[in-house]
Amino acid sequence: MFTATQIRKGMIILHNGQPHRVLNFRFTMQGRGSNQISCKLKNIITGSNAEYRFRSDDKVEKVAIDQKELEYLYEDGSRYWFMDTESFDQFFLERQEVEEVIGYVLPNTGVKGDFYEGRCIGITPPNVVQLRVAETEPVIKGATASGNVTKSAKLETGLVIQVPMFVSQDDVVIVNTSSGEYQGRPGKA
Repeated sequence: MFTATQIRKGMIILHNGQPHRVLNFRFTMQGRGSNQISCKLKNIITGSNAEYRFRSDDKVEKVAIDQKELEYLYEDGSRYWFMDTESFDQFFLERQEVEEVIGYVLPNTGVKGDFYEGRCIGITPPNVVQLRVAETEPVIKGATASGNVTKSAKLETGLVIQVPMFVSQDDVVIVNTSSGEYQGRPGKA
């Protein structure tokens, strides 16, 4: 058990007797009374989303999750197929179970599988990934690495992120999977 002020995005907590993944949270300071933590929670069992407010002194229970090494194999419509790298068992997760993170993962790459009571409930990609830019606006002459101006770039997985103006199509970029932000290019300082 821990206090609600320790809740973070991605945590899996027990709420109303069922496991929920924290999609977003916001700490709100009150003028009087206790502070509040507003959370958007996703029920892992039913897939339903809910908004809930915790007081800062509320106790929250973190759910015990087992992690296994998995390999992402391929997409089949709305299903995403994975393989347990130890047992070689294959299984799928539905789009709504992986939609927040699947844009960071290419087929035949390793991920961590989150298991609750023997059932895979989601995946955790590596902290940073390297992906190729599939589409973006052309490079603007004179754009430098020190500029703070960005443009949209669609990556090879379909994920859209903001990149500096000097990034062009077919460049490989490093993306932070927890924030979804551009971190640089491989081999560039």
